[in-house]
Amino acid sequence: MARPTKWRRIEFVPTVERFVPSRQDVSDLRENVLKLEELEAIRLKDLEGLEQEGCAEKMRVSRPTFQRILLAAREKIADSLINGKAIRIQGGSFTRNICPVMCLDCGYEWTERFEDMERIGSEKYVCPRCNSQNLMCGRGERGQFCRGNCHRHGRNRP
Repeated sequence: MARPTKWRRIEFVPTVERFVPSRQDVSDLRENVLKLEELEAIRLKDLEGLEQEGCAEKMRVSRPTFQRILLAAREKIADSLINGKAIRIQGGSFTRNICPVMCLDCGYEWTERFEDMERIGSEKYVCPRCNSQNLMCGRGERGQFCRGNCHRHGRNRP
């Protein structure tokens, strides 16, 4: 069985989704797709000037994984600049935050993507261990709640 995808945490979502070289016929223009986690890696390393270890920690991935993401991003950007290709920014395995969830009945804790947190409190969403719907944001890796990053502001009781 394949290992599940680990979500890459991003802090920046761009408002511009596409860059096109000037003086190009857009009808037959080739493009590279830059994933949002690749853009985040470029932002953290090249724009913010953080060390790779700090970048990896912010994205909640290992340092070798961060290195692979960064190299893929730089390759796509270089290809676009050298060969006159457009860059489209979309997709990837990313999340705005990794939210802890806790079952109030059995005490089981797990993590969910921020984007999936709307499911908390719905009839279809239950604890994976005891099938209870009595859930709330749990405690994070450092013993903290979501600190307002969760759209439910730390409490998710139905």
